[in-house]
Amino acid sequence: MTPLMTIAVLDVGWRTCDASAACVGVALEPYGRCLAHLERAETEAAMRGLAPGRGLDLRGTVVHEDLLARILDRVERRPGRARFDRAVFPGEARFAGVVFAGDATFDRARFDRLASFFGARFTRHVSFREARFAQEFSMHDARVRGHGAFDHVHAGSDALFGDARFGADASFLAAEFGGFAVFDGARFDGDAAFRGARFRRAVSFRGAACGGAAGFEGARFHGPAYLGPLRVGRRLALRDVRADGPLHVDAAGGRVDLRAAAVAGRLTARLSDADLDLAGAALGGAATITGQGGRLRVISLDGLDAAALTLSGADLRACGLGGVRRPEGLRLPDCRFAATPPGVRLTLGWPPVRWWARRRVLADERAWRGWSPQDGPPLDPAGLAALYDRLRPAVDARASADFAFGAMEMRRLGAPRGPARLLLSAYWLTCGYGLRAGRTAGWLTLAAAVAAGTLYGVAGARPPKPHLGPRSPASAAHPSPAPSAGDAAAR
Repeated sequence: MTPLMTIAVLDVGWRTCDASAACVGVALEPYGRCLAHLERAETEAAMRGLAPGRGLDLRGTVVHEDLLARILDRVERRPGRARFDRAVFPGEARFAGVVFAGDATFDRARFDRLASFFGARFTRHVSFREARFAQEFSMHDARVRGHGAFDHVHAGSDALFGDARFGADASFLAAEFGGFAVFDGARFDGDAAFRGARFRRAVSFRGAACGGAAGFEGARFHGPAYLGPLRVGRRLALRDVRADGPLHVDAAGGRVDLRAAAVAGRLTARLSDADLDLAGAALGGAATITGQGGRLRVISLDGLDAAALTLSGADLRACGLGGVRRPEGLRLPDCRFAATPPGVRLTLGWPPVRWWARRRVLADERAWRGWSPQDGPPLDPAGLAALYDRLRPAVDARASADFAFGAMEMRRLGAPRGPARLLLSAYWLTCGYGLRAGRTAGWLTLAAAVAAGTLYGVAGARPPKPHLGPRSPASAAHPSPAPSAGDAAAR
């Protein structure tokens, strides 16, 4: 059976050190051993072969603190292509201010103490895939012109990326941060991918910016998470995230995707010029989402389960609310809703001419009436009436009156033909369900006008009354002749 150590040695892609079967350090020619196992004279000879801009190959090598300092001094802190894959740093690894003229790889490297790349400059790509940091890992103020790969990194203590700059994409897939993770002021010119990352303590992205997409799909936040103020170019993806503590999101630009997110603590989001998707999200604590300064358009709330969500300053004109699991938990101040169609419409049905009074309506009603498209089957009138009633406490007084009208309208249109529908139609026609004072006043004015016209007509149709006033002087001067006996007999 092949020994386990032999399998480990064969797993690497370079010739390993002959000094020990357990050492996987790259063998230097002509010695056949790694730099850590060379004799003093051999080490000096190997050092003389180093120069600024020349490549470093220390794969699998145990690099002690003094050896690293000598190497960096020899290349004047400007190495070329640097290979530190599987290298082990038992002491402090200080690469502060080092300029890497070529690609730098630290894949599966192990840092037992401080790993400082403060102010380091990577002119090409850098990779730390599956590297392990027992203590602090600092990339503060570092500059990476190419891609930065930190997939499956394990940082046992604090990870500092404040004011770092990545000229292309940066990847932190399934990375694990045991201490504080700080990305304040960091800039990503491309995408920043944190899919499946785990943050054991607080994480902060205050003042950060991402030119592409910032992806946290499936990330787990065990402590407080401060994602912003963060500016994104395309998308802030928080789909399937799990947050045990408070989650603060302050983002501008792009789309904010919180689909299927589960936030046990408080959610506070301030969004500007963004499209928000909360489909399937579960918000266990109090949640506040505010549109700041610019446009905040809500795309979907289907399947949202929120005990107490205040959504203010949002555009809900195209967002249906029928899929919200607990509409009574919503508060919707200063939100924009859809409206009835303007103008007059001609139809083939009865009545052929239709128009609607201007009022706020839900996108669900527009979908049911066929005024706007919607994915999936729309709610029926009974469901719309119940939804309007449950949302009335969530909106201001004017919108609440419109929602009350909408609830009655759905009851009328959903009622079967018969006395009930006839009664509701009369209620709608006469006074707009008691919510349209103008309609009542119009009917009263019409009734008064009809009554006045009737009285005027009746008064004009009556015969004139006989004249009972005093006789005129002319009539007194010429009395009428006395009646004859025949006339008297005739009377």
